[in-house]
Amino acid sequence: QVQLVDSGGGLVQPGGSLRLSCAGSGVTLVLYAVGWFRQVPGKEREGVSFISSNDLFTYYENSVKGRFTISRDNAKNAVYLQMNNLKPEDTAVYYCAVGTVAYYSELPPLPNEYDYWGQGTQVTVSS
Repeated sequence: QVQLVDSGGGLVQPGGSLRLSCAGSGVTLVLYAVGWFRQVPGKEREGVSFISSNDLFTYYENSVKGRFTISRDNAKNAVYLQMNNLKPEDTAVYYCAVGTVAYYSELPPLPNEYDYWGQGTQVTVSS
């Protein structure tokens, strides 16, 4: 049974940092694309970042380039999203997702190309 557990969200002041974690079980994350998405009430889920199979490519949405970094710890079967210089507009529920087919394109997968999703973790950026 595949399961993803998102964690690491919280309340942080503008300019602060958080590191989100996505822990996988029942799936070897390094073999597949893993993406981070975020969603605010009333809006569609937005792709923030992704890392391809075997770490060949990474992608960042324009508004987070230079501030967010996606990485893996294969020994822990986890993917992280380091978020620095956070802004109020980064406030959202963040979700990780994994596909189950090897993905080597530099273009991020569409949301419907991911097969499993975490439960989400709330990030609130406010003074």
